Amino acid sequence: MSAEAMKRSLGKTACKEAPAIPTEQLDVARGLENLPVSAWPPGAGPRPAPFQYTPDHVAGPGADMDPSQITFPGCVCMETPCLPGTCSCLRHAESYDDSLCLRDIGLEAEYAKPVFECNALCLCGENCRNRVVQRGLQFHLQVFQTDKKGWGLRTLEWIPKGRFVCEYAGEVLGFSEVQRRIHLQTAHDPNYIIAIREHVYNGQVMETFVDPTYIGNIGRFLSHSCEPNLLMIPVRIDSMVPKLALFAAKDILPAEELSYDYSGRFLNLVGSKDKERIDHGKLRKPCHCGARSCAAFLPYDSSLYCHLEKQDTG
Repeated sequence: MSAEAMKRSLGKTACKEAPAIPTEQLDVARGLENLPVSAWPPGAGPRPAPFQYTPDHVAGPGADMDPSQITFPGCVCMETPCLPGTCSCLRHAESYDDSLCLRDIGLEAEYAKPVFECNALCLCGENCRNRVVQRGLQFHLQVFQTDKKGWGLRTLEWIPKGRFVCEYAGEVLGFSEVQRRIHLQTAHDPNYIIAIREHVYNGQVMETFVDPTYIGNIGRFLSHSCEPNLLMIPVRIDSMVPKLALFAAKDILPAEELSYDYSGRFLNLVGSKDKERIDHGKLRKPCHCGARSCAAFLPYDSSLYCHLEKQDTG
C-alpha cells in the first residue's frame, strides 16, 4: 500500500540560537494538545487567521465515514506484549522500534507500508509500543512568520529521525465538496486541501480528502519543501479513515522549520509519472523552499481541478 498526498515544505537551516520553550503565552492549540503550541513573534503582533482547532479529523460534507467512530475490533493482548503473529493489529511486522521510531524509513524503502495501531477496544495497556500517533504531540512546536511563505511551523526541540511529530488533521470531505471549495478559491488563497491516494490491490485506489482551512490542527501551518524533513504516513487506529501522521525523515535540529512534500512522493523519490504531474503548467504557485533541488513551483494535483478546467475550456 503506497500513499500519494498533495502537499509538503523545506527544512530550513537551523538558527544559531533556538527560541526558548514558552512558559506562558498564546497557545495556538487552545489547550487541546498534550503541549502548548506557541506563536512567534510574541505579544500583540500579527496572528494567524482564526480557525476552529481540532486535534483529530472531523466529518465534513460528503464524507463516507465518520472518523470519530470506532469500527476496528481490538486485540486481546493482556498477558503478552503486542507482537506480530499474536496481536491482531500487527499482522505482518512491527511498525515502531523500542524508541517509538517508525521502522522502514530509510532510503531502501520504496513505498509507505500500512500502519495499524492498537485502538480503544484493544486490551493492551496505554504503554503498548504500538500506540504512538494516538499519544499526540511529544515535542514543543511553534507557529512563526516566515519571510515568503506566510506562517510556518518549527520545532523548539531536537527530534530524532523516525519519531512522530504531528498530524495533518481537518475536515474529511467527499470529492464533490473538494471541487466546490477549490472552485471558490482565488489565486491569492492558500490551498490546504490534501488528497491521499493509497494503492491497495487489484489496481484499486482508496482516496481520502482532508481540509483544515476552517477546522484543523497545527499541521495546516506546515510548508512545502522539495527536500522535506517530514514524511507523511497514513496511520489507522480506530477505523479505515487514516490519520495523516508526519514523522521525522531525518534528525531535526531545534529552531528548524518543519516541512513535507505536498506531492506526497515517498522519501522524495520521483518517477516518470510524477514528473509529468509536477510539470503541469496550470494554476501553479511559486515554491520558496530554497532547496537545491527546488522545482520552482508548488506541486499541482490536476485531478482536483479536472472538472473546473473542463468548465473553463467549455
